[in-house]
Amino acid sequence: MWVWIVVGSLFAVWVLMNLKTSRSDGTYLKTHPFRRMLFFLMPTRNESYVLFDDYVRADKLLDYMAQAKDAGLRVDVTTAVVAAVAIGLDEAPKMNRFVVGRRLYQRNERKITFSALRKKKNKSAKVAAIHTTVPRDSDFGDLVKTIEAKIGVERSDAVTYTDKELNLFLALPRPVLNLGIRLFKWLDYHNLLPASFTANDPMYTSAFIANLGSLGMAAGYHHLFEWGTCPLFVMVGKLEDRPVVEDGQVVARKLLHLRFTYEERIDDGLNANAGIVAVRKALENPFRAFGCLSEDGSDRRQLLGAPDGYGAEPQSPQAEADGDAEPPPSAGS
Repeated sequence: MWVWIVVGSLFAVWVLMNLKTSRSDGTYLKTHPFRRMLFFLMPTRNESYVLFDDYVRADKLLDYMAQAKDAGLRVDVTTAVVAAVAIGLDEAPKMNRFVVGRRLYQRNERKITFSALRKKKNKSAKVAAIHTTVPRDSDFGDLVKTIEAKIGVERSDAVTYTDKELNLFLALPRPVLNLGIRLFKWLDYHNLLPASFTANDPMYTSAFIANLGSLGMAAGYHHLFEWGTCPLFVMVGKLEDRPVVEDGQVVARKLLHLRFTYEERIDDGLNANAGIVAVRKALENPFRAFGCLSEDGSDRRQLLGAPDGYGAEPQSPQAEADGDAEPPPSAGS
């Protein structure tokens, strides 16, 4: 008799585990049957990713970065791309989703991870994965300060949360570590992994950004990680002169190459394109998208999508006075 009681109890626990849809980092979504079937036909991220190329006209971005420096705002390409991706996620919120346990979730926050060298301008230094949250009421100045503080911690002698976590796991024998990773994935699959395990993990994020251009490298395509919930990887290449078409003529312009790897299971290409276009337009119109250069704070704005896509911005405040507002040309590869 007791055997059947145990079996019945285990079965009841199994049913309850599979009925649990709540998570600390996302809200469960009931979606179209076809998309739900994709979770079973393509159970991993790396058999469901899509690759996409885009180019950013970087003349206004370089102008903005120079003026930001004069205004005491430390801005580089990585910071600008992080802000632009946050804007893209707001413009296309369906891209801020993830799949866990063959289920679709809307992420509760905009979380962005980016890589940085732990010693500045030292190509042999270790790479840190810096994880930050971009609240909807934050502006570009807030983001810059947050990133500076996090980079400061990573480049100090402080032992970070990630350091402690990795040191603990790597101290275990390989069979134990392998079993532990499987256990964590199983708990995550059933929404049983405590929030404390995921809140600071850089792979539980909306997007991961790697700026290879800071190392003088071109952008490559990157795989997605099966650990965590990251459905989007953005590779940033070096700024370089490339041919573009203006008024029927091929001319050289400074371009920033972006390559996106995103998970098709979270949404279709149309919404993904909306987010990617929003990223490009924000980077091509930073004075309107980012602002935060005026002393009186009149140009401070939240990092949100814009209905007009920043399409009418002049090159700079000085260019606005001069009436310079040329339309962006198409980029050639």
